Amino acid sequence: MSVIGENGSEKKVENITEKIGTRSKSINKSNESKIKFLTIALFFIATLGIGFFGGRLGANSKLNNLSIPVQKQVINKQGDVIRQVASSVGQSVVSINDTQQSSAGFSSPISIFGGGEAPSSQQAAGTGIILTNSGYVLTNRHVVPIGTTNISITLDDGTVFDNVSVIGATNDRDTLDVAILKINDLKGKTLIPAKLGDSSKAQVGDSVVAIGNALGQFQNTVTSGIISGFGRKITASDSNGSSSENLDGLIQTDAAINEGNSGGPLSNLDGQVVGLNVATAGGAQNIGFSIPINNIKGIIKYAESTGKFARPYIGVLYAPIDPKTKSKYNLTVDQGAYIIPSSVSGTPGVIPDSPADKAGLKEGDVITAVNNVKMSQAVTLSSLLDINTVGASVNLQVLRDGKTLNITATIGSEPSN
Repeated sequence: MSVIGENGSEKKVENITEKIGTRSKSINKSNESKIKFLTIALFFIATLGIGFFGGRLGANSKLNNLSIPVQKQVINKQGDVIRQVASSVGQSVVSINDTQQSSAGFSSPISIFGGGEAPSSQQAAGTGIILTNSGYVLTNRHVVPIGTTNISITLDDGTVFDNVSVIGATNDRDTLDVAILKINDLKGKTLIPAKLGDSSKAQVGDSVVAIGNALGQFQNTVTSGIISGFGRKITASDSNGSSSENLDGLIQTDAAINEGNSGGPLSNLDGQVVGLNVATAGGAQNIGFSIPINNIKGIIKYAESTGKFARPYIGVLYAPIDPKTKSKYNLTVDQGAYIIPSSVSGTPGVIPDSPADKAGLKEGDVITAVNNVKMSQAVTLSSLLDINTVGASVNLQVLRDGKTLNITATIGSEPSN
């Protein structure tokens, strides 16, 4: 480069230029190194990525290949459990055959099983559950209504007992459809009682198994499903619509239940009976109903200890509290039992001279708990009372005029028809 001035100045400029050029070369060399480094890094990352995704694809491929066997394994295990339940509970399930003097069949919209629809004298069939090795059997009252004769019980192994009597049954106005039978001559046969569970611990979605004398001819038919809901209230009417009964506090299930299944068990997967099958929706698919076993335990205990039938009773007409009931009666609680005033129902909410009357309960009271156990959709007043035997004392938590009271009542025996 030529600059006006001394040679030294010119040389100096040249040196600066040279240094600048050298720096420029140095920067270029540095960029080249970085480019090379980035290229290597990108190549390395790409290689890892290919290996990773290749591995994932391989793993997914293996999982896909394994999915069918895994599904089969799960299904097989579930099948094993149901087989075990069917085997253990099935030996405690009996078929009941009898002669009835009037039609006990029920149909649309809700069907209650056992009996058929023919008028006058007819053959009927249902199911029962062995309670004790001494011969007590639980079933529905509509399986053995008043006037029933020629009752026979058949075990799962085909053994037939003809000497059978009805110990007792709830009256036809009762929302609890229950009866207890007694095999009087066991013919030396050893009976295997069913294991009773705790229906208050059951939850929606729990797997269940139903066993019964389907259609009165397919003994110990086994079906499975889940618990679909609790606290169901239904009205059952016969085929002519001339007779009906109200049932409440029921378990809903999608396990297939058919005519003849009445009085059979609804069991959990531990082989424990949590319900007594009682009804099915006539115009629907897989909607069946079962009485929670806790609602029957008081009757069972009393029969086993005394040989007699007695329905736990306090004598109140009540409505289980739900959003509709809460709104209708302007209540302040979400759960409980509202004792309906006679001005609304036309019937005394507290039956005169009943245990409730003697204890001091009043119309308009809300019972929220029994023996410190609070009510819920799955835990009804009936279930909390019916788990007790006649003569037992219970503590009732009662809401009255905004105040909480503790009232002690003695369980009585419901009057007969």
